[in-house]
Amino acid sequence: MKFNSALSVAAIILLYIAGSLCQLDVCGRAPLNDRIFGGENAKAGAWPWQVSIYVSGSSHNCGGTLITKDWVLSAAHCFQDFVLSRVVMYFGRLRQSGSNPNETSRRASRIINHPNYSSPPYDNDIALVQLSSSVNFSDYIRPVCLAAAGSTFAAGTESWVTGWGRLQSEGPVSDILQEVTMPVVSNSDCANAYAGALSITSNMICVGQQGKSACQGDSGGPMVIRNSSLWIQSGIANFIRDSCADPKYPNGFARVSKFQDWIQSYTGSTQPGFVAFNAASSNFRSVPYLLLFPLSLTFSVIPFTFSLYLSFNLSFS
Repeated sequence: MKFNSALSVAAIILLYIAGSLCQLDVCGRAPLNDRIFGGENAKAGAWPWQVSIYVSGSSHNCGGTLITKDWVLSAAHCFQDFVLSRVVMYFGRLRQSGSNPNETSRRASRIINHPNYSSPPYDNDIALVQLSSSVNFSDYIRPVCLAAAGSTFAAGTESWVTGWGRLQSEGPVSDILQEVTMPVVSNSDCANAYAGALSITSNMICVGQQGKSACQGDSGGPMVIRNSSLWIQSGIANFIRDSCADPKYPNGFARVSKFQDWIQSYTGSTQPGFVAFNAASSNFRSVPYLLLFPLSLTFSVIPFTFSLYLSFNLSFS
């Protein structure tokens, strides 16, 4: 009996491990992505983990990321006032209007905001959304890999941000999924740029470059880094200064690697694929344009003003 019990326990452990490894077999691979530079319309299938979340009504509110066949990762500030039955997620989507032949959708069956989320200072801004039913993977719908605990991202590390947010701070959201590259900004430089007006914690990661920015409509969406053939999500779109048109301040993201244990505690037997990324040094310096003196600032957790929910959009020069 003891021997049989031990075998049963071993079998359960092996099945759990197999489920986890299954995600590592597929996560972070985008067969249709041939992009080497950003700042323009994305192509169908280029970012197969990108999710469009309709929190309420008939318009895009927030971005998200597919991390397993049953779970989406997004930002807690997207789900501060919502009706669960009205939350709909779209996968394989390229356009917000017209035909999306590779698209499927799911409703949310459960939304879990991080218990220590606070606004401000927008710390622990992360949420998990459980799907009403599993999605099937294809070239256009795949999970991203997540940055494992202990991952490091040196200042200057090239990162990609994607979303349907506004192309201008007062303009409409983009109809076509946008993509842009920006380098990582060190937390110390990010904190100096905000000059004490916003606390930059170890749970955050910043990116920025003159003339490029996320904007209202991109909240909850991914920041990803390429490591050989894998794409790894390092951040979740969190906060920017109110004006996207004059991006003198870095964009703030929740640092995914800080939340591995929390994510794993909810996602069950089929775990996301966690991959370590360690860029301890870089040939690039931190972004030099940042203003390092106090200014009177107003901040946005990237509210999508006409829906009163938070999202994010890319602004290019």
